[in-house]
Amino acid sequence: MNHYLKKCLLCMLLLAPLTATADTGPTVIVIKASKFLFQPAKIELKKGQTVILEFTSSDRMHGFSLPDFAVRADIEPGNPLRVSFTPDKAGSFVFRCDIFCGDGHEEMAGEIIVRDGG
Repeated sequence: MNHYLKKCLLCMLLLAPLTATADTGPTVIVIKASKFLFQPAKIELKKGQTVILEFTSSDRMHGFSLPDFAVRADIEPGNPLRVSFTPDKAGSFVFRCDIFCGDGHEEMAGEIIVRDGG
């Protein structure tokens, strides 16, 4: 039995580094802008948790405006853009395209829901 325990302990010591979780940094949320919509249009976040919003456009210039958190970006086709963002309050917040992109532009909006981190 003693020999068996030694083997088990040795295995646990050897495998421990493989099961440890590394800090992978902020979550990246890809937001695709195209003629009159954002995908995803609804994003859920935790208060105090930093995320990176990665914007792409498939068709033309769009804007991203999240005024409740002073987040603003110009989204150019073929030029992905990353913005780091840490929500500091809970609630439901609307974001919109703020660069006119044609008829239907006024409907180009989405929602970020921030929940308390607890």
